[in-house]
Amino acid sequence: MSGEDALLQEVEALRHRLSRLSAASLHINASLDFDTVLQGVLDSARSLTGARYGVLTLDDAGRLQDVFFSGMTAPEAQRFQELPAGEQFFEYLSRLPEPLRVPDLFGHLRSLGLPEFQPPFAVSPAVAFLAAPVLHRGERVGNFYLGEKEAGPAFTAEDEETLVLFASQAALVIANARRFREERQARADLETLIDTSPVGVVVFDAVTGRPKSLNREARRIVDSLQEPDQSPEQLLAVLTVRREDGREISLQEFPLAQLLGVGETVRAEEIVLQAPGDRSVTVLLNATPILAEEGTVASFVVTMQDMAAVEELERLRAEFLATVSHELRTPLTAIKGSVTTLLDPAAALLPAESRQFHRIIDAQTDRLRALISDLLDVARIDAGTLAIAPEPTALAVLVEEARNVFQSGRSRHHLHVDLAPDLPWVLADRQRLVQVLNNLLANAARHADEAAPIRVTAGREGVYVAVVVADEGRGVAAEHLPHLFRKFTRIAGDDRRGELEGTGLGLAICKGIIEAHGGRIWAESDGPGRGARFTFTLPVADQPESAGAASPAPVTARASRHAAADQVRVLVVEDDPQALRYVRDSLAPAGFVPVVTGDPAEVLRLVADEQPHLVLLDLVLPGSDGIELMQQILERADVPVIFLSAYGRDEIVAQALEAGAVDYIVKPFSPTELVARVRAALRQRAAAEPAEPYVLGDLVIDYAGRSVTLAGRPVPLIAIEYRLLAELASHAGHVVPYDQLLRRVWGAEHAGDLRPMRTVVSTLRRKLGDDADQPTYLFTEPRIGYRLARSTTPAPAAGAAER
Repeated sequence: MSGEDALLQEVEALRHRLSRLSAASLHINASLDFDTVLQGVLDSARSLTGARYGVLTLDDAGRLQDVFFSGMTAPEAQRFQELPAGEQFFEYLSRLPEPLRVPDLFGHLRSLGLPEFQPPFAVSPAVAFLAAPVLHRGERVGNFYLGEKEAGPAFTAEDEETLVLFASQAALVIANARRFREERQARADLETLIDTSPVGVVVFDAVTGRPKSLNREARRIVDSLQEPDQSPEQLLAVLTVRREDGREISLQEFPLAQLLGVGETVRAEEIVLQAPGDRSVTVLLNATPILAEEGTVASFVVTMQDMAAVEELERLRAEFLATVSHELRTPLTAIKGSVTTLLDPAAALLPAESRQFHRIIDAQTDRLRALISDLLDVARIDAGTLAIAPEPTALAVLVEEARNVFQSGRSRHHLHVDLAPDLPWVLADRQRLVQVLNNLLANAARHADEAAPIRVTAGREGVYVAVVVADEGRGVAAEHLPHLFRKFTRIAGDDRRGELEGTGLGLAICKGIIEAHGGRIWAESDGPGRGARFTFTLPVADQPESAGAASPAPVTARASRHAAADQVRVLVVEDDPQALRYVRDSLAPAGFVPVVTGDPAEVLRLVADEQPHLVLLDLVLPGSDGIELMQQILERADVPVIFLSAYGRDEIVAQALEAGAVDYIVKPFSPTELVARVRAALRQRAAAEPAEPYVLGDLVIDYAGRSVTLAGRPVPLIAIEYRLLAELASHAGHVVPYDQLLRRVWGAEHAGDLRPMRTVVSTLRRKLGDDADQPTYLFTEPRIGYRLARSTTPAPAAGAAER
């Protein structure tokens, strides 16, 4: 062959290569779907080089959580990802700065001292291999790995050059597809955020005044004004707007831009939307114009907050004040009338009549004192200064005391008490808990016929005892249940009883007292006419030595319940079975004991029963909010929580971390990353606790045993009290600011609210026998924070009782 023919043949081969590269480039640019693009890129790379197998990874650390396969069956690809030596293999390849082309892959690995790597498909003894980085603007975005040349024993320099050229084109396509996916996800997140916002959002065309888009809350407001089968456009034609300055304008007569003023921005203006037929709604309106390029108003973004809830609160507050005035005036009137009669010299009362007037004065004074006590309790709860002194107590004694008070009154209801025989002691302020039981029993009696029984039951639920007061009365509608424990809210009387007596503060006081104990209270009902159940929880206390055999000690979790008591238990909460299995299979080989569930309702029980060292929690769960569930977990156990979520937006991550999470892992993630994050969180928790106990005089805080003793005797503390004391002890000798304590102990949602902290500090001082005016341990720095005195020499914690 002449030189000219060889040159022509080389040119033809080059033209053929360029043609194939061009076709491949057009093929991978045909879509912006991320998975489709990545699979097309890998298939094209394998086709251009004649490789039998191909792998594309998109992680610069070489991990296999983002990986695509070509030329393999689905089972082969699955086994490929599970290869023990695969992680080291890809980690080595991902660090190579240049392409790698070798005729014998296994020989190359042996020469480097890497573990033997055997793919899960049939290969020849010497596997040809070609790898190349995918670089975008000088940064690696992925890696090509091609194996086993179909038409020859080894890849050629031409194959390498082709792959490098194609990788440069693929990098841009991958970057564009990734950007498109991120923008699409951001837009979907924004649309979801707007659509689920509790504030109505409407975009209006400034010229026609027609709505261009409405979110869910805006549609609800519109539905409340619409007639059946009336469209939003038809409603706007008859809608009247009354602005804050008194102007009343019909939207049919004026375009929206003219109504609000051209270019006018409306901030927090209360307006009334009025439709024919006396249908109206008051909203707090914000309107912002969106300008076109030429400076004219193109559209308006209008947000509307329904003021019905605010108006209802004002109505309830006014009704409460009227009720309180009436309730205070009634006993005062009776007392005043009785005193006036007794002091009237012309009355000439008989001794029996005088005694009756004195009885009236005594009874009405007691009623007046009870009313004032309720008002003071509510004020203390709001201020965070409600004083309680919990101590180990037999719940049966408190229930019996409440029963005696209840039956000594005017109530004729029959009371059934059913307490579990092995009920542990609880941490409770006896006087306050009897007050709660009396309020709940009185509430049940007011809403049930005298022939209907009232039942009190109690049983253990993990580290808590749950007490239930149930009646067979009028019941409560489902929509009213969340509002029962709010101030100013009362259950209205029925037709037979008329208006109920009382201020309606009883349930609000119960909530404040129970939460001050570290418990929860809630109401349940099967509907109107089917009775109601009020349940509250109290923390279990250590059994006093003097309790004797008649009162069984609390049951504690035993090591035999777990597969390995000395291993770290991790509670995994994930409703996706595939993801749950993936996390479980990632943790188990690393030596952890996974405790898994997909049901949010099981979580609190598992926390109590299994006592996990760490919780992995999905952010979005069916019928449950992940952040709220985390806060319930932290109320019951001092355990680090890591969120697992597909939502990686900064504000969502920040919200989770500020609420108390120690870490936030965005899906998808590799087993290596998951295990590393879990170990880091556990190390951080271990490092945060001092190795030596805190000792000051008679006070000893044993961090390892999570116990506190005073003069050798255990101090019973609930979880929130121990966390506050431990936080102050870890900074002993230094002032810890209020905001730091709220953030570290209570979480971000309590920022700025000092009331719960003041309540716990007051309780701690009482349990430690510390005088607030002349403290020994706990010092207050006004308007700054609290300080625990500096520790003296460490002492052994062997005598500390486990809390």
